[in-house]
Amino acid sequence: MTQLRKVRLILEDGTTFEGKSFGYERSVAGEVVFYTAMTGYPESLTDPSYTGQILVSTFPLIGNYGVPSDSKEQNLYEFYESNKIHITGLIVSDYSFEYSHWNAIKSLGDWLKEQKVPGLFGIDTRALTKIIRVKGSLLGKIEFEDEVIDFYDPNQENLVAIASTDRVITYGNGDYRVVLVDCGVKYNIIRCLLKRNATVIVVPWDYDFNNEDFDGIFLSNGPGDPALCDATVENIRKTMVAEKPIMGICLGNQLLARAAGAETYKLKFGHRSHNQPVLLQGTDRCFITSQNHGFAVDTKTLPSDWEPLFTNVNDQTNEGIRHKTKPFFSTQFHPEASSGPTDTEFLFDDFMNNVIEYKKTKK
Repeated sequence: MTQLRKVRLILEDGTTFEGKSFGYERSVAGEVVFYTAMTGYPESLTDPSYTGQILVSTFPLIGNYGVPSDSKEQNLYEFYESNKIHITGLIVSDYSFEYSHWNAIKSLGDWLKEQKVPGLFGIDTRALTKIIRVKGSLLGKIEFEDEVIDFYDPNQENLVAIASTDRVITYGNGDYRVVLVDCGVKYNIIRCLLKRNATVIVVPWDYDFNNEDFDGIFLSNGPGDPALCDATVENIRKTMVAEKPIMGICLGNQLLARAAGAETYKLKFGHRSHNQPVLLQGTDRCFITSQNHGFAVDTKTLPSDWEPLFTNVNDQTNEGIRHKTKPFFSTQFHPEASSGPTDTEFLFDDFMNNVIEYKKTKK
């Protein structure tokens, strides 16, 4: 077996973990966060919402089913959520060098090396996660002995500008035109809209879409602090005047809230898992959801014509908002999941029904 290089994970509080490298060998820095999903690492690693972050898996064994093929359908990768890995680095307890799956074409380690992303194993991820839960998300750096680097805080940078597309791209040829503001969109959001007879016009995060011909607006997920996306918020405010249907997911929830006049804030360590319970406002209906976010909407700051749509059962944080009379709503969780439960995919039906009704009134 090839001799594995030792490598360190150093946290900003001075805590140091030593492990072994199974990915690309270069020193990197970012925000250290954890996620608790048992499966779905190809989807998670390609989720643009992880831009700038060193990801810690709490599930102990990673890599046993390899990495899937890069086949495409409707010009989108079938088994990934974007066209590349977005995490800065990966930390696991035990890496499986052997893999087996009907759709696997390579190992996780080989994939990380191709994409130039470091991977560490042999780390006590339980101890590391407990530190993050107590102290909150911490800056960290993966350092090889011959390459010392400084810490880097990705939240000081507009990560949406990095994750977003730089041009307008159209998918599908459905009867209903939906402009999707790409703040770091996951492909399954596009797939869910295409399945519902939409033509999806994907536009950059700061693109003024108000002169476009469309029947609804979709605000995507994405990384970083929503307070740095003033251009997007201003464009949302403009389109609210026309009262065209709006739906947002994750960062889209925060941007819609800010456009409405509410405030957002950073969570202590965020929600990144497949098992977050959310309660539908005014009911006893609870849904299990997939989530990946570090910021949240301050419900107390919502204007009087807006209300919470969902609430997190674990910590009572906001999980969605809606306008009381207009067809605007959003969720903090991922109804399209991928990976994770699809219990709330019906929300895409709700959005498209609003779009259909709007188009009827336009005739």
